[in-house]
Amino acid sequence: MGDHEDAHRIATEAGELLLEIRADAAAGRLDPSQLKDEGDRRSNELILERLRQTHPDDAVLSEERADDPSRVNAARTWIVDPLDGTREFGEDPRTDWAVHVALVEQGFPTVAAVALPGRGMTLSTVDPPKLPAAVDRAPVLVVSRTRPPAETEMVREALGGDLLPMGSAGAKAMAVVLGEADVYVHGGGQWEWDSAAPVGVAAAAGLHVSRIDGSPLVYNQVPPWLPDLVICRPELAESVLAAVAAAASGS
Repeated sequence: MGDHEDAHRIATEAGELLLEIRADAAAGRLDPSQLKDEGDRRSNELILERLRQTHPDDAVLSEERADDPSRVNAARTWIVDPLDGTREFGEDPRTDWAVHVALVEQGFPTVAAVALPGRGMTLSTVDPPKLPAAVDRAPVLVVSRTRPPAETEMVREALGGDLLPMGSAGAKAMAVVLGEADVYVHGGGQWEWDSAAPVGVAAAAGLHVSRIDGSPLVYNQVPPWLPDLVICRPELAESVLAAVAAAASGS
């Protein structure tokens, strides 16, 4: 199977496992206090084992294991988040959590899959989603339900838009891909595994992806940290970046 098919299959499989773990907790077969840790651990084990089987020579960066900085010298590095939105995963029946699997080559995710197990779907580069037509409405901006960044409110005010609070970064980015929202701005810093797969899927779908200053997103760095990002409909990119720049300059 090819890289795109592997990413899609592995993310989907991990998502199905997480649903089983959630069901075990709901049925009393797993202590609810262990749900989130068990989800992180077992999803990570599955993803790493599948990657070892299919791509043994590739480097891997995962949220749930110690980083090997030598990955920066690898031509191919898989960047994975076995459970993005652990808090929401623990709040059954919330669906705003995800599984991220991405392959980064030359600093950018060329292969990506984001599973939304609670919604029964996986969006990936194996068959990139078609960006829905623009809707005649005020722009909708997804924002963290627990840590809303100031940048989002500034952009919302500039665009005259509405906020849509959600959990995981993957769920927020996929809301833009699916046309349920129009803009995702994050300025509080994220680890690379938080956004690599979502950015890969969003770019393949034709969305604008960049840093908030408009510069490219670059992955597989040491440390694996990205200060900010923008994912939005292409026709809104200029307005979104201008709003962030104006806010930063105090104008």
